[in-house]
Amino acid sequence: MDARRFVVALLVIAGAALALRVGYVVTVTQDETVAYDGFYYQSEAETVGRGKGFVTPFGGDENADHPPLTVLTLAPVARVTDGSELAMRLTVALAGVGVVVLIGLLGREVAGPRVGLVAAGTAALYPNLWMNDGLLMAETFAALTVAGTLLATVLLVRTPSWRHGLGAGVGCGLAMLARGELALLIPFVVLPAVVLLRDSSRQARLRLAGVTVGAALLVVSPWVAYNLSRFEEPVFLSNGDGGVLLGANCDDVYYGDGIGYWSITCAVAVPMKGRDRSEVSDAQREKAFDYIGDHLGRLPIVVLARLGRTWSLYAPGQSADLGVGEGRPHGLSLIGAALFWLLVPFAFFGVRRLRGDPALVPLLGPFVLVFVVAAVFYGAVRFRVPAEVPLVVLAAVGVDRLLVRSGNRGEDQRRRYPEQPEPGPERPGAAGAESGK
Repeated sequence: MDARRFVVALLVIAGAALALRVGYVVTVTQDETVAYDGFYYQSEAETVGRGKGFVTPFGGDENADHPPLTVLTLAPVARVTDGSELAMRLTVALAGVGVVVLIGLLGREVAGPRVGLVAAGTAALYPNLWMNDGLLMAETFAALTVAGTLLATVLLVRTPSWRHGLGAGVGCGLAMLARGELALLIPFVVLPAVVLLRDSSRQARLRLAGVTVGAALLVVSPWVAYNLSRFEEPVFLSNGDGGVLLGANCDDVYYGDGIGYWSITCAVAVPMKGRDRSEVSDAQREKAFDYIGDHLGRLPIVVLARLGRTWSLYAPGQSADLGVGEGRPHGLSLIGAALFWLLVPFAFFGVRRLRGDPALVPLLGPFVLVFVVAAVFYGAVRFRVPAEVPLVVLAAVGVDRLLVRSGNRGEDQRRRYPEQPEPGPERPGAAGAESGK
């Protein structure tokens, strides 16, 4: 398939993805109540759009509960549309189409144009991606930046150069500004790919690693400097980790039906009066670590529950119920869980197909990242988003492999048992010639 045909086909898929996402927003999510993180992103986008900076809408104290990429993307839309929730949701949906396009390009770079189109088509229809694209949350931007980082890293593996190293670093930096835990893309995705570069000297690999890490730090440095200048305690990407840790380490989620999840009741147990948010976060973090130290015997079971929730192995029905509060319909969440496990076997075949290919290393990194994040913090299906991107690509590789094998078996059958020509009409005189022998 030539490049022009691939681009045309990818644009058709992107158009279908946009239609699906816009239809979903207009018919489903625009009527959903914005809550939890979604409320933060919406209200903060309006506040930043009005030029008041990253402060709480009520009270005006300095705020860095989450990294800024989602807010910075939505703030101009909020400003122009006077805070239209629908316009902000459609902006997220448009970013979701970008995820589809990048996944298609990533698939082509990994295993050819046919795999790229299969991957893009799967991403366009996969509920665990487009359900996020109707929400005012960071998951779509996390998927977008992860896809971009993986594409740049695979290009780096295929053609080592400082330009591709710079692209991978910028991708990591933007991902960190989408979700703080995506800083782990550096040790789990980019650096292993650089270390395993073939036909590159040690010095060349060290230079590429330096370029990548330096570019990522350069991207996040303005936000980090801004945070260090406005809080009592040091804040880098966000000060939300204290509340996350405390809500994930208390009786509510160590025992009972909520095991492995997160409790807002526990997270707000630390009083805020008279302290800025960095000081509150430090107090929450300290209380969480004290609880972990007092319940170490229970921790392995809790970690297993966290992992089970994240990978849709434990209490998927309850996870679907919890997702309703974030704007994900219960039935669609269950369908998403089923389709996730439908893709897994094809992804397994994809991994086998890519054995020995250096491009496999960065594709496996996000799975390790999700495993670590779920084990350390808590279990939620939306935390799986970084792994959904390579899952779709690996599944496309697996589908392509199975199709090629099936086609080869058909060809072998034709070679072993060639079709016999159909008998034609007898030539005149043939019977007489036969009888005269």
